[in-house]
Amino acid sequence: MRDFSYLRAGSVDAAREAAALPGAMLLAGGTTLIDLAKCGVAEPDTLVDITHLKGLDRITVDERGATIGALARMGHVADHADIKSRFPAISEALWQAASAQIRNMATMGGNLMQRTRCPYFRDPSNFPACNKRQPGSGCSAIGGVTRGHAVLGASDACIAMYPGDLAVALAAFDAVVHLGERRVSVDDFFLLPGTTPDREHAIEPGEMITAIEIPGSAAARRSTYLKIRDRQSYEFAAASAAVGIEFEADGRTIRDLRVALGGVATKPWRARAVEAALNGKVLEPDAVRAASLLAVEGAVDHGANHYKIALAPRVVARAILKLGETA
Repeated sequence: MRDFSYLRAGSVDAAREAAALPGAMLLAGGTTLIDLAKCGVAEPDTLVDITHLKGLDRITVDERGATIGALARMGHVADHADIKSRFPAISEALWQAASAQIRNMATMGGNLMQRTRCPYFRDPSNFPACNKRQPGSGCSAIGGVTRGHAVLGASDACIAMYPGDLAVALAAFDAVVHLGERRVSVDDFFLLPGTTPDREHAIEPGEMITAIEIPGSAAARRSTYLKIRDRQSYEFAAASAAVGIEFEADGRTIRDLRVALGGVATKPWRARAVEAALNGKVLEPDAVRAASLLAVEGAVDHGANHYKIALAPRVVARAILKLGETA
């Protein structure tokens, strides 16, 4: 075993200060951290326990939107009556994200900080070349088995797919991450790999997630999360879509469309081109299918992941048309 120290933070400020120390990592639900430690990717010198900090597990929902504490459990948020009624895509993304046991332990803030499930990243003993683990070492995935890798947002340094579901739904509805004094949109919180794939989140030393804020909207009220995967349960998305629609008074003309993709990109991927193509238009199946192709503009495959380029637009179209049926 590799030895490490344990520190129980007495306050949010103390947790931030401790987390800024070299080799320190925050411990909340532990569902991701334990995974990374077992496979030798995470080797913390100090674990900073924040599980007991008061007030960070609150869930507040009103007409303006929702504010969810970083320590709120995924299962509690998924089952929260106001989240289910006002942000159904958020609830659906959460309950499809993992097993019940994990949802009841994992926290909302920890979920946003999860790292890729790229098998090359998670196997340092057999694949030492990984720019996420060791900058400048190379990318073992390029030229390897690529079925689960990204077709959007990749670079020559990294093609690892972002694995989460929650953040995809959050990106669709312009959610904001609270980092203490600073607020960062979910879209900006997750970083493209570029030449620095080891830096995945726009979080600075001494910062920690304290809450997630989701603005209320008519599109968020009529929303859904559609996840396509190789098996029915406990699997990461081959492609997914968080979609919300607000219609005009006629019930068919789209006033406000929100679309974000999961399972196909290096970060939660907002499909703004699809939104722009359909906003102000009458919802018709042919038009929806044509516009959905814009979701994968600029996509580049690496062999075995080519199927995602065809699959993602179908998932987007299916989700949009599903919501149209309920108008």
